[in-house]
Formats: sequence, structure tokens, C-alpha cells
Amino acid sequence: METIKRKLPVFFIILTLTLSIVLMIPGMLFAQEDEATEEEIVEPEPEELIFDTKLPKLQAKDGETFTFNFDVAYKAGDEPFGIEEGKSEKTFDITVDYPAGWIAAVASGSTEAPAINLKFNSRESLRLMAIPLVQQEPGEYELKATFKSAVEGDTLEGSIEFTAVITATYEISLTTKTGRLSTELTSGKDNHYKLILENKSSKSVENISLSSTEPEGWQVSFDKEKIESIEAGEKIEIDVTINPPEKTIAGDYMMTFRASSENSNDNIELRVTVETPTIWGIVGIGIIVVVIIGVAVIFARLGRR
Repeated sequence: METIKRKLPVFFIILTLTLSIVLMIPGMLFAQEDEATEEEIVEPEPEELIFDTKLPKLQAKDGETFTFNFDVAYKAGDEPFGIEEGKSEKTFDITVDYPAGWIAAVASGSTEAPAINLKFNSRESLRLMAIPLVQQEPGEYELKATFKSAVEGDTLEGSIEFTAVITATYEISLTTKTGRLSTELTSGKDNHYKLILENKSSKSVENISLSSTEPEGWQVSFDKEKIESIEAGEKIEIDVTINPPEKTIAGDYMMTFRASSENSNDNIELRVTVETPTIWGIVGIGIIVVVIIGVAVIFARLGRR
């Protein structure tokens, strides 16, 4: 009996452990089933449009074309690119927002693309081309291309933005008022000639100086030797006084006029025909007449002999 009494506590301990294990097994099984159920219910990744460009901002002069290269991908999640089974292509309408006075469009290859078909999980290379149609002030101009699903009821949409930077241009032009690059001057007197200085830059040009290269001994002066500032598109008339010396031989000569600034320069060459004053023409004719008479007298005397 004592032996049985000693074994009873051990028996109850073993029985208790066994019952505990049996009772825990269903809970563990249900927990595993719940975990399996949770793993099976996986929400699909939402579809999206992904854009990529290496140069979202470009610089160019006013009037030049801006060409932005970019890629667009229609996919879901971070899966690597590659066509997936069961997924078809989708059509997207393309609109481009651009500033007033500009024209812009998205192109695929050499063709404008108002809409495009994108295959799921693939990448498409496109271009946005923009050009100002009228003169624009230097500065930054924003453009945006938006892709929107053409499927009814589908709200999938995405956009990419670009910045076109118009840089300042500097160009001054020196021309003659008549448009001709030749003129006639009279030696020994002040001859007036008109030049036109035009600012063809996109902004004002400062500190312009005028100079000339002329034959030795000639006197040349400008009514405006220094111009502090000329606005974009402005024209200024310049009066040039040219005085060849009195004893200048009649004939053709070359002169050069220059307009110089820190940002731009221009010059023109002028062919000048010098004529002698009327009085010197009369003197010349008189000398010729005297020479002819002298020669005639000499021949007459020789003839008498």
C-alpha cells in the first residue's frame, strides 16, 4: 500500500501533463491555420505610372527648341521589368501644359503622340519637345506632360514636369542708314554720313563705344562716341563726320566702323570715293588748257622754222 501511495503523485503529474498537451494541440493547429490563412490573403500591388529623366532642366537661347528625353513605365510594385502573363497593354491619353507663347508636345520617335499604348511592366522612351513661338524674356518656364488612362472608369494617372531655361542673348548690329556700303566724299570739307546701331539682344546692352579705321590724315568723329545703354530691339542713329584732307587724291578708299561692348561687337567696311572740290576741278581744267596752249605755241614756232 505504501508503494501505491508513493506512485499516485507521479501518476497524477503524468496525467496532468498529458491532458495539458492534448488540450494545447487544437490551439496550435488553429493558430497554424490562421497564419496560413493570413499568408494566403495578399493584397495586389496598385498599378502606377513611373517616370524617369536624367535632364529635367535644359538651357537654350530664345527661339531654339528644347528636347527633354524621358521614360515612362506602367507597372505595379517593385517587380523587375518584363511582360507578365495575363496582363494586357493599356491606352493613355497625353496632355501637355506649357506657357503662353509656346508650343509643346510629346513625341515617340519622330511622331507626335497625343496618346500611347503601354504594355504592363514595360518601359517606353519618349520625348517632350517645346519651342517659344514669340520672343521670351530670359528666365525659367515650366512644362508638364500628363498621362491619363483612356479606359472608362480607370483613374490611373501620372505626370512629369520639366523646366526650360531661356538664357540671355547679346547681339548688336551696325549698319548704314541707306543700306549701301559705299558713298562719295569731297576732300577738304566735312562730309556727314549716317550709321544705325541696333540692339538685337534679348536684353539691354551697356557701355557701347564707337570707333573707326580710316586713311592716314583723315579726320573722323561721331556725334555719339559712347552709348551708355541701348534697350533690346532699340535702334539709334549715329551721325559720322568724315573730312579727307584737301590734297587727297581722287579715288576709292576703305574705311571701317566698329561698335564694341563687353557682350557683343560688330563692324562694317565702307568704300569711299573721294572727289576733289569744284574749284580744284576748275584749276585742273585751267592747267590742262594752259598745257595744251603751250604745246600748240611750241609746235607753231617750230613749224615756222
